[in-house]
Amino acid sequence: MNADRTIVVSCRYLSDGQLFLHGAYDDGASIPLFQLKQQLFVWHEPSFYGTLIESGSYNGKQGLLLPASMGLAYMADPPVMSIAGLRWDPAAAVLQRMARLLLESLAGGWYKPSFAKHRQGRFGWELLLPQDRLDVLAEIVPSAEQHRLPQPEMWLDAVLAVWMDSEETLANAWNEVAAAHPAVYSGLPSAANSAAASPGAFHPVYEEETEWLIAIGWSTDECPFHTTLQLVEPAGDEHWRLQWALHSRDAGTAQPVTIEMGQKKLSSGLLPADWEPYLADQTTRAVARIRRAAPELFANEADAGTLRTQLTDDEAWTFMERQSLAIIQAGCPVALPSWWEQLRLMKPKVRAQLRPESGSSQPGSMLGLQQIVDFDWRIALGDLELDEAEFRRAVERQKSFFRYRGRWVHLAPEQLRQLLKLFARFRQEGMSLRDVLELHLLGANDQSVDAAESTAAVEGTIAEPTDRGVDLTVELNDYWLGFIRQLHDTQTLPSLPAPLGLLGTLRPYQAEGFSWLAFLRRFRLGACLADDMGLGKTIQFISYLLHTKLSEQPTAPALLIAPTSVIGNWQKELERFAPALQVQVHYGTGRPKGASFAAAIAGADLVITSYALSHLDEEELASVRWSCICLDEAQNIKNAETKQSSAIRRLEADHRIAMTGTPLENRLTELWSIYDFINPGYLRSLGDFTRRYVNVIERTNDAAQIAQLQRLVRPFLLRRLKKDPNIRLSLPEKNEAKTYVSLTTEQTALYESTVQNMLQTIETLQAMERRGLILATLTKLKQICNHPSLFTKEQAGRLGAERSNKLARLVEMVQEVRAEGEKGLVFTQFVDMGHILQELLAQQLNEPVLFLHGGVAKSARDRMIDRFQHGATADAEGAGLFILSLRAGGTGLNLTAANHVFHFDRWWNPAVENQATDRAYRIGQTRDVQVHKFIALGTIEERIDDMIERKQELSSQIVGSGENWITELSTSELQDLFMLRHTRAER
Repeated sequence: MNADRTIVVSCRYLSDGQLFLHGAYDDGASIPLFQLKQQLFVWHEPSFYGTLIESGSYNGKQGLLLPASMGLAYMADPPVMSIAGLRWDPAAAVLQRMARLLLESLAGGWYKPSFAKHRQGRFGWELLLPQDRLDVLAEIVPSAEQHRLPQPEMWLDAVLAVWMDSEETLANAWNEVAAAHPAVYSGLPSAANSAAASPGAFHPVYEEETEWLIAIGWSTDECPFHTTLQLVEPAGDEHWRLQWALHSRDAGTAQPVTIEMGQKKLSSGLLPADWEPYLADQTTRAVARIRRAAPELFANEADAGTLRTQLTDDEAWTFMERQSLAIIQAGCPVALPSWWEQLRLMKPKVRAQLRPESGSSQPGSMLGLQQIVDFDWRIALGDLELDEAEFRRAVERQKSFFRYRGRWVHLAPEQLRQLLKLFARFRQEGMSLRDVLELHLLGANDQSVDAAESTAAVEGTIAEPTDRGVDLTVELNDYWLGFIRQLHDTQTLPSLPAPLGLLGTLRPYQAEGFSWLAFLRRFRLGACLADDMGLGKTIQFISYLLHTKLSEQPTAPALLIAPTSVIGNWQKELERFAPALQVQVHYGTGRPKGASFAAAIAGADLVITSYALSHLDEEELASVRWSCICLDEAQNIKNAETKQSSAIRRLEADHRIAMTGTPLENRLTELWSIYDFINPGYLRSLGDFTRRYVNVIERTNDAAQIAQLQRLVRPFLLRRLKKDPNIRLSLPEKNEAKTYVSLTTEQTALYESTVQNMLQTIETLQAMERRGLILATLTKLKQICNHPSLFTKEQAGRLGAERSNKLARLVEMVQEVRAEGEKGLVFTQFVDMGHILQELLAQQLNEPVLFLHGGVAKSARDRMIDRFQHGATADAEGAGLFILSLRAGGTGLNLTAANHVFHFDRWWNPAVENQATDRAYRIGQTRDVQVHKFIALGTIEERIDDMIERKQELSSQIVGSGENWITELSTSELQDLFMLRHTRAER
């Protein structure tokens, strides 16, 4: 340090007592912070010699932040190094003088609470200085104004706020004051906030400073009693009475002494002699406070001293509910009947007691969720009950506060409106099974749901979306209680034996699933069988069909709607497991239409058709009320707004089943669409479901709403996973590995050019155009990562593997697989890429390579699957490699001949990717399955892989999102997502 240079230290007051210290040499150069800290705090023990002092910035300068707990004492006597070259700037010098005055005031007790600040609606302090210190204050105030520093009392407020938390004696004293006067200090969370409370935190309720200082405990009240206004409930037909109650400050006095309002004589007890001098003054002050708070309690507006002594029932309720609080806030205590607090908080409940005859030993009478359940209704207020007739008589008397069976009862106008509305609804519509279930599932937490085994009551709330709701308790009989218990726990269901005619053995979990489907059919409740891919949903449905045919002998067939790619598989499975079932396939150009449709399906047990025909042939399909409608791969109706989805939901059936391994792929509305098919109206309208769940869960991932939705869907959803220990599949291992490849020079140039073109254009586009450009760019980048020709749309001739490291690596790995005599599946999301792969791999392997995509006819699909699964036929040789477009081949197929799965390009949805893998990894697989996932280094594919890992966790919580979130990113975020990382992408 240069001894010839002077250090100038400035100090600025920031807020709440915090100080900012900045140092600079006299030539304007800043001093390093570590040197400034050393100079100023090397002898300061409270900051542990500067180690507790933090740095910060103020007006563009870097400096040190001195907390309010240290600032006052430090500035009063700064313990700096004794060097000649240090001085304080003028503003800092003023703060030092102010600090010394305040520290002296605190030590001498020259301060008190400020009544003026109280009148402004906040709490603070004022100085009580002796005359010789007032002269010092008079010099400091204008200097503080000149340098834009706080006035001394502002700094005093901030310091005392901090010291109250750090000084135990002050803090304890102040907490006792706040606890004794909760109305006055309703806005005071702790003693520390008392001096720094924002304006408006307190209401100016005291007119005289003396009263206020006594009320807050600062001054001592010499009066030997407290004056309280007491409300006395009537005996018989008398009115409510207001009277004074005088409570001794001596804790030994147990009973209050009361005097009648407006009378000199005592109503009970004897007035102690030393109370008499204070009585008139205390009651006069109390009357003045009451008049300010509740002037309507006075009989004569002109006479401030005449307080009403009698109140009607409605006036007494108004006094207890509203006026008493205002009077307490005005500083006069109020004594109310002991039962008031309980009655005020008591909310009426509607108790619905199931009639003994409700329910039936004849399950065929059940008509699903819309069945009306018969109840007797009562209104419960605590342990007091009114039946519906008694309630209506109370309403007719137009009294909300009245005595009933010796007890006071109150029903607020809003509660009356809700109760009347509820009774009107149930008189008109009745109470449906859906209402009971919603009440049960949403009205309690998971613990009370499980407690259904031990109680015959179901509690919850039924309300319109805009209403506050009315609490309901539904008391069930044994029949209904048993039904709800079984609905919750499939393991309590009676296990049905395998039906006659089933040529196969059901695994234990499959028998449970088939019994569950039959149980829900018995009550005409829809089901979503959502077992993991490959667990045998097909055989469970076939068992259900056989059982239904034998037990009910339905007059109409069942309808199965499935993707075109798996219709052939369904035919094969039905022939294998249930040859006795009569199956009619409604598909192809020669399918029966119009009047011939009924004749074609006559005698059939099951009709199979495709999703595409569900809309095109809606007239034919809607002409039948089906015994059952089952949707295979039910995620095909996930978009509720499509014509196909709407047409399927309009079909009529005695029972509805949805089968899918992914009931939720991307959006919660997909779940609604499936549930609106299996149980129409159960999750209410799509708009209500969106407002209630979708907007909240997909935006905030709210745990409470997720749990609530899970409780709603769980009774009609059966989902078992391969990894569940009780499944015991004994499946071989599934090993997943990621294959990372770099881009070629050609791919790198195309990738970077595409990203730059997007970034240069995107800022000029409107919102919809911007989204379209981003999604188009995503597709282009994926194509470039696969093979340049896929992006450039080249014709055959330059499709060699040398232009794509990903393709070259695939060729090498496929050659190894075939050399070992094993088979593989290759998935791609691009049909054109599939053609490129088919052509190139057929050349390299010198053997046929199959390719299934959406344009392949059903008959050709069936032949391909047979060639791959079973080898050569009379018409064609076998194949060891099967390329599938993800959309056409990702669901419903059984391709267990393969034990290698290659994901050539990654899909955005992990559930879809897992579905594709499980074409090979399913029941019937005897070898370990190797899954290979290709990723182009440094590209968006690598980012996608990271996101897929995170999305797996979201899917398990029934929350997800598709690609569209990317379109909402900022340009800088897009640049970070799309830009190529050269260090990882170079060849």
